[in-house]
Amino acid sequence: MNYSYYPGCTLKTKARDLEESALNSAQALGVNLVEQEEWQCCGAVYPLASDEIATKLSSVRSLVAAHEKGEKLVTLCSACHQVIKRVNHDMKTKEDIRDKVNNYLQLKEDYQGESKVIHYLELLRDDIGFEALAKKVKVSLEGRKIAAYYGCLLLRPKEIMEFDDPERPTVLEDFLECLGANVINYPYKTECCGGYLSIDKEKVVQKMVNNIISSALEQGAKEIVTACPLCKYNLENSSLYNKEDISISYFTELLAEALDVDVKED
Repeated sequence: MNYSYYPGCTLKTKARDLEESALNSAQALGVNLVEQEEWQCCGAVYPLASDEIATKLSSVRSLVAAHEKGEKLVTLCSACHQVIKRVNHDMKTKEDIRDKVNNYLQLKEDYQGESKVIHYLELLRDDIGFEALAKKVKVSLEGRKIAAYYGCLLLRPKEIMEFDDPERPTVLEDFLECLGANVINYPYKTECCGGYLSIDKEKVVQKMVNNIISSALEQGAKEIVTACPLCKYNLENSSLYNKEDISISYFTELLAEALDVDVKED
């Protein structure tokens, strides 16, 4: 299976573990993720101004490149996924934005949101299937008490992301179960980690991430798994993280472990 792959900036720097484990696991699963040539930063945050065009252009270029190859566009970073998918929705549904973007880019054919944007988790769930994935597990995570943490960006807004139930998602839990883990349910799995508030409102973010971690700990979790680099950063900067016996990792790291895939270490 061939897919166009959009990495984003963070996966080339602070979140290299997320990318390396994902790419190596994909190879083991027979999935060919081809990194797009000359991809550009998505902007990290979806622009809410109704007349904002310039910051959407890089996303559209990646969408067009995938469309021209006839491939689904796969993302790994939760922020990149949301920005690109919401921009694609704009190109499908907002004529004024679509016309302005196409006029600026001067494409051979106007782009109208034809590309299919999927997250790596959706590739595992919908294209490979968790039942099939379970059969490929070489090292079971049996006995591991793991809590799934979603954050905000994968799930909301529901009507556009179409990823999972934003209040009661199950994709990460289903993924962990197929690897053999003992999944821990807890009430804070979809609460915001504070996002970019960590830049100037550290105390606010500390309270938010401490609530998340303490909630998971109260239910018996020993590990927390996430798909978002920013969430992982904020959770690992929690004052509780340094005091309690709990680890935080990317879901792809557990996937690589279960598939017994070697991941390059720096």
